[in-house]
Amino acid sequence: MPARPALAHGTFDHRMAVFDTDEEFLATALPFLAEGLAAPDEPPPVAIAAPAKLGLLRDALGGDARHVGFIPHTEWYTGSAANAVAQGAGYLAAHAAPHGRIHLLMEPDWSGRAGRSARETSEWIRYEAFANLLFAPLSTTALCAYDTRTAGSAVVAAARRTHPGTGVYEDPLHIAAELDAVPLPPPPPDAHPLPAPDPHSVHTWATTRGLPPADADLFAAAVTEAAAPLDPVTRVLLWGEAPACVCELRSPRRVDDPLAGFVPPPDAQPAPGQGLWFARQVCAYVDVRDDAAGAAVRLQYT
Repeated sequence: MPARPALAHGTFDHRMAVFDTDEEFLATALPFLAEGLAAPDEPPPVAIAAPAKLGLLRDALGGDARHVGFIPHTEWYTGSAANAVAQGAGYLAAHAAPHGRIHLLMEPDWSGRAGRSARETSEWIRYEAFANLLFAPLSTTALCAYDTRTAGSAVVAAARRTHPGTGVYEDPLHIAAELDAVPLPPPPPDAHPLPAPDPHSVHTWATTRGLPPADADLFAAAVTEAAAPLDPVTRVLLWGEAPACVCELRSPRRVDDPLAGFVPPPDAQPAPGQGLWFARQVCAYVDVRDDAAGAAVRLQYT
């Protein structure tokens, strides 16, 4: 994988805590929040966790709870890995002190996801790895809390590789290359070809496959945005049924950037003209594969 130019580095502090009881959770979370409360020139720390754990924290903090922000993790982790990047970047821009100074206790949402696919897990691990690069210029202190009762041992083991200080931390670009080495399933034989990534044609096809018109508009816009940096696009294939409509774009132009579409724009909001960032915000999955012939970009709406 080609080396990406290094981002400017601040003092982003990306920590990890692993626990399997409520008592262990509190033993880690309370000192971290106390550290945030004592940090000079910082806004109040924020706990993003399962609602039951937020209740535990409120009870344990007593009167200090009024100085801590509480956000259910079901309201924070609402979509893809790229959505989590946007949520974090937007929150820091709106609420953190200059240079992103704030303490965030962050528990990923694994509740009710015993059947979470290997693909979903892989994209979460990609997010945890890329956070070390994407938030490197900031002075944010993040403690990622992993409850083995919901996350599971395999997820925890993979997450350890994405957090400095765990003893098994690995280069984020190495992790991304490892994930991208897994080949994508081939398109089905009956995939529908288009002569070009025309938004009207994509919209028409998507509605015939059951996407509501508003969703078809978003999917067509995502395809158009993803195609822009690939120009020329030499192959467009569509397949699937709503809501899991899929489009694959093929181009002789390589992407050559594992962070493509993950780096937030200044306002961290998806808008036309943002290419892969927009596509990643709209679609559940955007897979990019470079090879000797160029690049394949595959978008799945949900």
